[in-house]
Amino acid sequence: MLLLLLPVLLFALATWQVVTDGPLLTVDEHLSGDIVHPDRFWELLSDLGNVQVAVPVLALAVGCAAWRGRLAGLDRWWLPPAAAALTMALVPALVVPLKEWTARPATPVMPPAVGYYPSGHTATAAVAYGATALLVLPWLRSPAGRRVTVAACTALVLAVSTGLLIRGYHWPLDVVASWCLATVLLTALWRVISRSSRRTSAGTPRRRSGPS
Repeated sequence: MLLLLLPVLLFALATWQVVTDGPLLTVDEHLSGDIVHPDRFWELLSDLGNVQVAVPVLALAVGCAAWRGRLAGLDRWWLPPAAAALTMALVPALVVPLKEWTARPATPVMPPAVGYYPSGHTATAAVAYGATALLVLPWLRSPAGRRVTVAACTALVLAVSTGLLIRGYHWPLDVVASWCLATVLLTALWRVISRSSRRTSAGTPRRRSGPS
């Protein structure tokens, strides 16, 4: 429950500050000014959160998970891949209206515009790479393989977030809010996948049994 409550509260606080132009925005703007250093390297890192990069990675994981589950004859093999795809689809469905509602201005290094809260690139990267890890982990037998997978996906999300901040594409609060949103979505996805696995191991045949 804490995995959901804490990010929801943090997201609500950040959104409230953005909408009301609260004092937290002053801290946010000072922090952004201290860390911004636009150059090509940070831009390339932020590009890892592009839809054209992150979503195909998840699509590959969805296809592999569906193929492995069907090949293994698992009941409800389609549920984890479908849940992951739905989770990814929820990102623009949630982020776009929030951008329009909050209408937060861009950072000083960006052209004048609004709609920067929350960060769509951060949310896309966190959900796409996080969901990829959740789909892949059940099929990895080695603990080392699981650790490497989690570490790699975490590193990708942090790379995107850092690139966005140092390049000056987003305010820090935009990125933190997207972390919170992604945490809620990925926690819900993890529960769907784990419940599906428990149901299979608790009595549902793992493989379809053909006629004897």
